[in-house]
Amino acid sequence: MQPIEVRPDDMRAARERIGRYVRRTPVLELEPGAFGLPCRVTLKLELMQHTGSFKTRGAFNKMLASDVPAHGVIAASGGNFGLAVAYAARTLGHRAEIFVPSTSPKLKAERIRSLGAEVRIVEGYYDEALEASRGRAEETGALVMHAYDQPEVVAGQGTIGGELSEQVPDADTVLVAIGGGGLIGGIGAWYGGRTRVVGVEPETSTCMTSALAAGEPVDVAYSGYAADSLGTKRAGEIAFAVVSQHVERVVLVTDDAIRDAQRRLWNE
Repeated sequence: MQPIEVRPDDMRAARERIGRYVRRTPVLELEPGAFGLPCRVTLKLELMQHTGSFKTRGAFNKMLASDVPAHGVIAASGGNFGLAVAYAARTLGHRAEIFVPSTSPKLKAERIRSLGAEVRIVEGYYDEALEASRGRAEETGALVMHAYDQPEVVAGQGTIGGELSEQVPDADTVLVAIGGGGLIGGIGAWYGGRTRVVGVEPETSTCMTSALAAGEPVDVAYSGYAADSLGTKRAGEIAFAVVSQHVERVVLVTDDAIRDAQRRLWNE
C-alpha cells in the first residue's frame, strides 16, 4: 500500500506557515431537527474563507513551502483552486497562470483573471486543463500547483481538521466531500482514525469509490451536476492512501440529492 505522505505534524507546520494569510473559519451548530435529521449537525463554514473555499489553505502552504521561480506558479482548475492560487500568488507577489476547462462557469474564469492571474481556457474538463498546464510548465519552469495531490496542498487543506477538532471536540462523525481527494486526504490524515470520517461522492464522479474497489487509483469517466467542481478521472495517490487506512467508508449521492442540498442550505 502507498505509504501515507501527510501526517498531523505536517498539518501543524502548515498551520503555523499559513496562519497570517488565511481565516480560521467559524462553525455553526444547527437547531435540533434541522433538515429533518435526528442528530446534532454542525457545519464548518469554509465558504467564509478567502476566495470562498478551503483551497486557499493548500495554495498558500505550497507556495510558502517552496522556492517559487521568476515565472511564478501554474495550475489547472475548474475554478476554486484557480481562485485560491491566483489570490495567494497576488498576496505573495508571484506571477500565476491558470488553465481553466471550458466547462467551468465563465464567472469563475473572470474572477481568477480579476485577481491578476493569466487565464487560459482549455476545451473539456479538468483533466484536459491539467494536461495542458503540465506542458506549459515544462516550457516555462513555473512551479506546478496540483489541486489535490501534492503533500503541501493536502497538508494545507488538512488544517481544517485541526481547527474542527478544537471547535467541535466531541464530534463523532465528520463528513467530507470528495473530488480528487485533497480535502479528505488532509482531514482523514489529521484524525488518523480517532474520529469517524466518511467521504461523500456524486454517483456520477466516483474516482475514490472506484479506487477503493480496485485497490489503487484508476481512471474513471465522470459527468453530472457537480462535475465542474468534483469531477476528475483519477483519485489522488495521497488521498487514496489516507482513505484506505483512516476513512470508514465512502458513500454516493445522486445529482438530485446534491441539488436539493444546495437549495436547502441556501434557503434555510
